[in-house]
Amino acid sequence: LDAILFETFDALRAARVAEDARIAAYADGLNETRIAGTISYRRLSGPEPFVQQLAPALAHWFNHQTHHRGQTHALLTGLGQPSIELDLLFFQREQAKPASSP
Repeated sequence: LDAILFETFDALRAARVAEDARIAAYADGLNETRIAGTISYRRLSGPEPFVQQLAPALAHWFNHQTHHRGQTHALLTGLGQPSIELDLLFFQREQAKPASSP
């Protein structure tokens, strides 16, 4: 867990953008039948196989990212550093604003 995967923030950002695109493509490719189905997987911490309904696993996966964003926010602000606004309503208001003209 202490491996450094990216030496620069720019490299990390590029990898995150690529991963987000891969996630979006996966989600866009799901249909109702697939979402109602199951997934099989193994955790990194052990060899035991698991079978799980996909819909609640996806809900957990997306919600869990919120947990990690909160951890990052707490670390930054605890160190006296600025952090972005994480409130969902703030995000929704920002998304609803019309694009500014040049």
